Amino acid sequence: MKVLVIGSGGREHALAWKLARSGRVKRVYVALGNGGTEGETRCENLGLPGTLPSVEAQEALFAFARQRGIALTVVGPEAPLTAGIVDRFRSGGLAIIGPDTNAARLEGSKVFSKAFMEKYGVRTARSRTFSEYTQAAAYAGEHFKQRDRPLVIKADGLAGGKGVFIAEHYAAAEATLTSFMQEGSLGDAGKAVVLEAFLSGQEVSVLAAVSVVPGKAGTILPFIAARDHKRRFAGGRGPNTGGMGAIAPVPDFSSAAAEDFRRFILEPSLRGMEQEGMDYRGFIFFGLMVQDGLCSLLEYNVRLGDPETQALVPLMDFDLTELCDAILRGRLQDFSLRWKGGAVCAPVAVAAGYPGSYQTGYPITLDQDGFSQTGALLFIAGAEKKESPEKDSRLYTTGGRVLSVSAWGTDPEDAWERAYRGMGAISFEGMAFRTDIGREIPHP
Repeated sequence: MKVLVIGSGGREHALAWKLARSGRVKRVYVALGNGGTEGETRCENLGLPGTLPSVEAQEALFAFARQRGIALTVVGPEAPLTAGIVDRFRSGGLAIIGPDTNAARLEGSKVFSKAFMEKYGVRTARSRTFSEYTQAAAYAGEHFKQRDRPLVIKADGLAGGKGVFIAEHYAAAEATLTSFMQEGSLGDAGKAVVLEAFLSGQEVSVLAAVSVVPGKAGTILPFIAARDHKRRFAGGRGPNTGGMGAIAPVPDFSSAAAEDFRRFILEPSLRGMEQEGMDYRGFIFFGLMVQDGLCSLLEYNVRLGDPETQALVPLMDFDLTELCDAILRGRLQDFSLRWKGGAVCAPVAVAAGYPGSYQTGYPITLDQDGFSQTGALLFIAGAEKKESPEKDSRLYTTGGRVLSVSAWGTDPEDAWERAYRGMGAISFEGMAFRTDIGREIPHP
């Protein structure tokens, strides 16, 4: 079979790598892909007109899939999902993994998402929604008068990872609300906001497969838990990023916490999807805050996480194409998720200055022998292949998050040691990474 993966980051590289290892797969096309997917066996990158969410790009992908006989399409990022690519493919009879636009609102609109959680009894933080600046600012002022706690400000729409801000005091909250709601710094995404109580605890990511079709009983099949490390610097300090690395499984996510997640988050979420008539055949991400064994939902993502996918894929002891087939055919309840023992540590290397301004275009050097000795996998997020001045093909940086090293080990310590030996075999100008992925001591 031929498979199409949509996206260009580290998550899509990991997906393409896993799909290409299936005995059922002849070719994996990646749109747009990156320098890592370009070098994978049985993988080929595709160029596209326009940007991924655009109608022009969607039509080009649809035409390509139909003309080339693509048997399965897997969508990586959120933007094309919220823009309706699943609806377009399914209306034309093409098999695609992802939610329709109705279900994609669970990520595309924080206002819709919070209302959904409250309606169906999903445990989450107390919140209020505002579309007027003066009302939002007044609420923030009252919050800080009454409570010595931060206030979480979430922009309503997709904001490229820039739509959530934790305000420690009123001045910071006022500045953020002004930026979002009056100055339009996030465009339409900031016209409405959710103001949410700050929750303490440990963050955990639970990714899952979903098969929900209107009029039928649905299934959500959770993966083993993972943990992203979002802060830029060691010890959980500094600004939030798209992710500085991930681990799987999560040692402190107990069986009791997993059962609490099932009862108070997964099951009511599934019930809500069914009652809302969603067509959701794809993957979902539950972003959790866990304290004293109790889980609260921070957010839904309507796709696999990045960089959590890079930590989970090496542990998958099943054929990903078969899981996708079970999702699409409504047989997910019968699918057996098998996971390898051990653990994976997947730190991310970033450009100097990230998540602020940074420069690109630097060559990446890899000590292939030293890297191979670790048994780690290299997943590219922001790099392309081009000819060097020495006339050989090399990878050059193109983004802030450049790559991840995903290393399997017999236990978390072994995985950590292998991952950082692998990172030591890689270099580019300004390269930076955290050294405590999986060992983070949260900053008080």
